[in-house]
Amino acid sequence: MFTTTATIDPAFVVADVPKRLFGSFVEHMGRCVYGGIFEPGHPEADVDGLRLDVLKLTRELGVSMIRYPGGNFVSGYRWEDGVGPVAERASRLDLAWRSVEPNTFGLNEFMGWAQNAGIEPMMAVNLGTRGIEDACNLLEYTNFRGGTRYSDLRIAHGVPDPYGIRLWCLGNEMDGPWQLGQKSATEYGRLAAETGKAMRLIDPSIELVACGSSNEDMPTFGAWEAQVLDEAYDVVDYVSLHAYFGQKGGDRVGFLGSAERMDRFIEGVIATADHIGAKRRSRKKLKLAFDEWNLWHQQDDSAPPEWQVAPRLIEDEYTTEDAVVLGNLLMSLLRHGDRVDAACLAQLVNVIAPIRSEPGVPAWRQTIFHPFALTARYAQGQVLRVEPSGPALHSENEGDVAAVDVVATHDPETGDLTVIAVNRDDAQAGDLQLRLAGTDLVVEEHVVLGGTDLQATNTQAEPDRVTPRTSTDHVLDGTRLSVKLPPVSWTMIRLKRA
Repeated sequence: MFTTTATIDPAFVVADVPKRLFGSFVEHMGRCVYGGIFEPGHPEADVDGLRLDVLKLTRELGVSMIRYPGGNFVSGYRWEDGVGPVAERASRLDLAWRSVEPNTFGLNEFMGWAQNAGIEPMMAVNLGTRGIEDACNLLEYTNFRGGTRYSDLRIAHGVPDPYGIRLWCLGNEMDGPWQLGQKSATEYGRLAAETGKAMRLIDPSIELVACGSSNEDMPTFGAWEAQVLDEAYDVVDYVSLHAYFGQKGGDRVGFLGSAERMDRFIEGVIATADHIGAKRRSRKKLKLAFDEWNLWHQQDDSAPPEWQVAPRLIEDEYTTEDAVVLGNLLMSLLRHGDRVDAACLAQLVNVIAPIRSEPGVPAWRQTIFHPFALTARYAQGQVLRVEPSGPALHSENEGDVAAVDVVATHDPETGDLTVIAVNRDDAQAGDLQLRLAGTDLVVEEHVVLGGTDLQATNTQAEPDRVTPRTSTDHVLDGTRLSVKLPPVSWTMIRLKRA
């Protein structure tokens, strides 16, 4: 057994835990919408066709925000096709996923679902095949009180009050060659700035997200952010980040240490954004929206079916080990809560998702559901600065990564302290030695995910094979807390005032 040490002190605060950090993503892709959140005729569906089992799990997951309707899908989407009487809506070709979009679920259905779930919407506008005028029309439809063409159209569709959507994405992955309407950084930056200016004339209260690079492996990464922000810095509030993590070339240590790669990615984008702010002599600090992130193993290389409604696309089945890594990625987002103010686990249902569903049977939780739900529920109050000290592991792709990672949150109102730790070592247990600033604490709960059965999954037949288990493998002695961390495990310790 090896030892890692850290100090937990509520005096050292990084930031308040951002409410929007626990977001997810619903795209018209695969079976996320049709057969996911929406399936008329399912035994669990309500009169509107919304699956109540999926809705219940969404609430349990603790999702605070949903990005909609894409994703690559939005770059060819005509939002008008998805409003009004369903019988009058036309089907369209979805060029992003070479599928057929029936438009039986659209903007108003989504907003009704989001309101029922208690979730803030994060709406994306089409800057691929459309542009400024369409974005303004959509904003007028959703946010203007009435008396104009598009606000009156919303009222005619049975929605008398404006939705008041605050957070808006100015397109999606516009640097990607796969994207409809791909643009250069200068082209996109100018379009984003002009679209944002026009939208703010309709509703000055909105917050705007500019597209960063599609991922950090893009050849223009860094240069793209710099050029886009050179054009749009004064208009936007956020720049986006997207990343999907998986095991590369058998480098298991690198995969288990994916959170360190996320750390570097975030810090690189912060540096670029602050460089542009310094050039402009601006006191403004851009926030980051990590509005697509997850594990994606890309195991199925077969060609997807074409021109179907809701084909099965990238329905990865996640293991216990995956859950440990995903919980660690969420720790990375927390520790950067001073700048990462919004994040979206992509996607919510079926498509590389924490929730799985099938026709005629109840939905179930994938393994990655559990660390997300527990973190969303108990990582409350303020993120604390924690600097663990311990041994490192060697990764072929990532270099040295710390064997143990630790993050902590403190609720100043209740005094509650939550400590989350990950042991990335696949051979040894870790002894985590924590020095606590207060002496009036007791352990309320200690749960562990992993340590055994690392390749196990949750399936329709065995939906609860992988769940967090209670542990008593800790010793609290005054200001000293010792916790045993099993190999390849995610651990949460909750402490309360005595």
